[in-house]
Order: sequence, then C-alpha cells, then structure tokens
Amino acid sequence: MSEEEHEIEDLLREVASLLLNYVYAPLVEDQHVRGVLPAPSGASAIRVVLGDRNECEPSRLTAYEIPLGAGDELRTSHDVVALLRAVHTGTHIYSSSRVSSAMGITLYLVDPADVEEAPFTTDDWASTLLRCLAHPSEERPEVGMRGFLFTEGGLLRLYMDSADVAGVIAADVRPGGALTALLAALPSLLGDEWRTSDAVEDPHCRYLVDLTDW
Repeated sequence: MSEEEHEIEDLLREVASLLLNYVYAPLVEDQHVRGVLPAPSGASAIRVVLGDRNECEPSRLTAYEIPLGAGDELRTSHDVVALLRAVHTGTHIYSSSRVSSAMGITLYLVDPADVEEAPFTTDDWASTLLRCLAHPSEERPEVGMRGFLFTEGGLLRLYMDSADVAGVIAADVRPGGALTALLAALPSLLGDEWRTSDAVEDPHCRYLVDLTDW
C-alpha cells in the first residue's frame, strides 16, 4: 500500500470519527448523519448519508459523495463537514451525471469547485478541542482533561491536570481561537504565573489560567 493510500485510510477514519458528533446533534437544520460510507472501488472519496434523526428508510435519506483530494493535498475532516453543510443548504443544481443511487439512497456527487464551504462554527471548535483533550496524543502526554464547563460570555472552562503542576488547573478559553497552536502550547501555558488567578468562586480547581486571548 502506498503512502497516499495510507493517508487516505487515516483521513477516512478521522472523518468518520468527527461525524459521530452529528448522529444525535444535527449537522445542519434538522439533518443528522445517518451513515458514513467509504466510496467503493478504492475511490479517494467518502459518502455521507443525511436524514431526519432515527430515519432509516432509504427513500427518505440523501447521500453525498465528497472527494478527499484537494489538488495535491488531502482535504481535512473539517473541510468535509463544511462542504456537507454547504451542499445541504440553499438550492444546488446537479447534472444527471452527478445523480445516482446507492442501496436505494439518492446519491449526489459533489464537485467542491462549485461549492462555497460553510464556515467553521464555535460549536465545531469547542467540540474538536474537547475530543482532542479527551483522547491525549503522544504530543501531549503531560496534560489530561478532568472536565469542562461552558460559561457566560461564550467561554469554555477546561479542567486539566499536568505532570508539572500539582492539582487540577482550570483554563478559560474562547472557542474560535487557534486550535492547533493552543493544543501545542497548552502544557506550558498552564504554568504561566502571570496568566493565573485564584479561582475562589470555583471549588473544582486549584487556580484559574486565563487563555481567552490565545
């Protein structure tokens, strides 16, 4: 198996994992993810089935096939979500060559060049951050998430433990920030004294770190 094929397999797993968020919460309007299918014949694409929550009747479901390649690069899992939201909102005209069926489900072949991707939402940002922290990687073995709380002002409070600091540390972040940069810097930021304050109103942590400007 080539390196590109390995990358596509990894991306398929990543997309399927991300789309689990939208099985019970709607992806767009009243539409939930009812299936995630690898495209047949080894195609570098993924098929996502949408419909009302708990709907299983094929004639009431809609599937979109999205190519995973973007020029010389692969799309990200968030690109797939953005395209799905875009194609299922408003009016889109598909030529007959781009409409077929699979397992009784109407299937649309999406051409990303004809679609303006929907923006990444604050809910997407918060969900992605929490999933990353709940499943630590080798790059962040020294920190772990103990809990979280959505607070006033659109902030998200993270309760973290750290190999370098004793006790539970809370960190306030503002959904919509630089996710990759925050995850990489989080272990060192938790110990920045100039960012800390006594969280006397919060009995669930030793102290609070303000990362809302990160």
